[in-house]
Amino acid sequence: MKYTCVGGGRPAVPLLAAITALLLTGCSGLPTAREMGDMALLRTLGVDPSPAGVAVTGSTGPRAKGLQAEGQPALTLSADRESLSGACLAMQGQSDSYVFFGYVDQLLLGQELAGEGIRPVLDYFARDAELGLGAQLWLVRGATAREAVSVGGDEGIDKRLETLRHDSEMGIALVTRTAGEVYTDLLELGSAYVPALSLSGGENSFLTENGYGVLRGFSLAGFLDGDAARGLELLAGGPCAHVIEAELPDNRVSVKINSACTKSRLEFSGDAPSLLELTCKIEARLTEYRKRPEGEALEELRAELERRERERIASALSRLQGLGADCAGLGAKAAMLQPARWQTFEADWPEWFSRVPVKIRVEVKIL
Repeated sequence: MKYTCVGGGRPAVPLLAAITALLLTGCSGLPTAREMGDMALLRTLGVDPSPAGVAVTGSTGPRAKGLQAEGQPALTLSADRESLSGACLAMQGQSDSYVFFGYVDQLLLGQELAGEGIRPVLDYFARDAELGLGAQLWLVRGATAREAVSVGGDEGIDKRLETLRHDSEMGIALVTRTAGEVYTDLLELGSAYVPALSLSGGENSFLTENGYGVLRGFSLAGFLDGDAARGLELLAGGPCAHVIEAELPDNRVSVKINSACTKSRLEFSGDAPSLLELTCKIEARLTEYRKRPEGEALEELRAELERRERERIASALSRLQGLGADCAGLGAKAAMLQPARWQTFEADWPEWFSRVPVKIRVEVKIL
């Protein structure tokens, strides 16, 4: 049998045998695979400004070590460097496990950072191979993201944030948003809203919901609280879960708002917008009453619900127009009916939005 020759004509079989022997000794150039127990899987990342440039704080949830699933406390790492990439690299050296960023699904931004501008953070997440833009985005109000990440202690804060996300899907918490959704709105609409959290409880601090932060041009423009925050949720549409109590003659009722859908339409005077007309359709369900209202009493209840929700929407719009931030995309939704006209003033819409008259119509369906 003849051997195929390699290079200077020497037989290939001895060369293959030598390579095989080298691999069997463990002297391989291939990367070493890691066991999951040897990795610190970060779930939450917080970003703040710092004198060095940027402060990054990361936290795992409660960890399992090896195949025995021996529980360990959550691991919290932090670093201050000139850049995000530098801070993340510095965090690698703070653990005896390999720090993996690919599981980060919660991103917290401190209020000071939001005031300075969040685009560098979103750009970094968009470009990084491990991170991406699928993480839930939160604004930490009145505190730093580092403080918020640290309140989780041995358990971490990822469970609390996951609970808020699931509650949001059922309409019983703030509307959660991914970094990608916020990034897209900022690029396409010029503004976006982000759920805000605050620290409560003194020494035993915990995270609580606290309205919405409004971003304009990638920087924090202001906050919406109370009825204005509820009004923004009605404008954005989707599941809701707030309760309204109303007094009727000889009857007190409680009504749960289940969902809302808002449509917008623009009227023009020449080529200029002259009126923004909003129609919000709300589905509600009677939850408590002495006697189920019917006939005239039911119509009176419906009128009262429509009045209250109209006031909430008006409160949100007043605040958003003052900020020049159409973060609910009302103009863009209306433009779908008149795309050619929209193109002529789309670039100036934030200015138009701040002064265009608004007509609000609310229709409540009681189940």
